[in-house]
Amino acid sequence: MSLFHKSIAEFIGVFTLVFAGCGATMVVERFPGSLPASAVPVVFGLAVAAMVYALGHISGAHFNPAVTVAFAVARHFPTKQVLAYGVAQILGALAATTLLYFLLPSGQTFGATLPNVEFWQAFVWETVLTFFLMFVIVSVSTDTRAIGTMSGLAIGITVMFCAFIGGPVTGASMNPARSLAPALFEQRMDVFWIYLIAPMIGAMAGALFYERIRCDDRKEKSKNPEGCC
Repeated sequence: MSLFHKSIAEFIGVFTLVFAGCGATMVVERFPGSLPASAVPVVFGLAVAAMVYALGHISGAHFNPAVTVAFAVARHFPTKQVLAYGVAQILGALAATTLLYFLLPSGQTFGATLPNVEFWQAFVWETVLTFFLMFVIVSVSTDTRAIGTMSGLAIGITVMFCAFIGGPVTGASMNPARSLAPALFEQRMDVFWIYLIAPMIGAMAGALFYERIRCDDRKEKSKNPEGCC
């Protein structure tokens, strides 16, 4: 599979995530009573799950610059392809937000993630939430003992529960591309640093921690004839 085709898949995946998730947020604000706010985390989770199943076999279904960087750090992804993936992901988010701008009536929000707590608290929240997400992603996508057919469901559910608990606090971004596009449209770049740095740290920590506890039968049996762990 060429890098171009992989990048297109990443563009489509992030476009869908932002169009569906941020679109749901915008619909809640612009059409009161049409959609309950509690549906937004579900929409985000379902969008991610659907795109994992649709595009995972093409690009690996990162849909998140922090995930791509973490995969590279954990040596599950070529470093030379990180930039192409990141550009495609950001362009997908910008394209989705731009289309929503033209398709929906004017309003106050474009789905920007904004902290409702102190900056340091929001930073920790985003770090921990992204840790959870990446921990699940690296498990179901790189460990052959995990149930591969359940990867989309597992990742989607993780996005959903993180959004339910973290949404009211920070917006539960876990994704710099998802946060960047709405922040540009709402002109709220002042807090974007939280949603850039914290997900990067959380994703790298999640990937490296799973690598640390991963139990590889072949490696362990060479050291321990009785088996792994």
